[in-house]
Amino acid sequence: MTSALRALSLAAASTALLLSLAACSTAGEVETTPSSDTPENVAASVSACDGDEGVTFVVDPSALGTDATTWCVFADDTIGAAEVVELAGVVTEGTVEYGDQVVCRVNGVPAEDVAITADDGSEYFETCESMAPAFAYWGLWVQPEGAEWDYAQEGLSTLQLEPGDAVALLFTLNGEPAAPAALTP
Repeated sequence: MTSALRALSLAAASTALLLSLAACSTAGEVETTPSSDTPENVAASVSACDGDEGVTFVVDPSALGTDATTWCVFADDTIGAAEVVELAGVVTEGTVEYGDQVVCRVNGVPAEDVAITADDGSEYFETCESMAPAFAYWGLWVQPEGAEWDYAQEGLSTLQLEPGDAVALLFTLNGEPAAPAALTP
């Protein structure tokens, strides 16, 4: 597929994303493309990436009893974590106090009307007003290609990833899980 056809096939899917990220973008272009064995117009698939075909993205709310989901967001150049989240079709919600700098909910989890139980038996309801309590929060993790998982040193809006890297939103409840699970493509 030529560069012109590739750009045309992704234009419709990425126009809204580019407009919403224009205010936050940095110099340089990001090109997201499907791999040769992926249908055109697909920016992500539900599985870990194989090698450096893109960035693996994990959403893991398993501490709340929901299964983790993993996507491969196809990219052949540096890509922002916020764009990875968008291309995977995941919706994050920030807090009233900190906006999108703090992730409060991912795809509606945890819901405001669902009690989260602390180790001491007390119940907490996430309202997204400010920082989540230390016993129940979404953490942003990054795994550079060939390295171990570590807390991200930046937020979704500024974190840049390379093909072969992985990024995860992990809900930790009462200290568990302590880190994202190992990836398998």
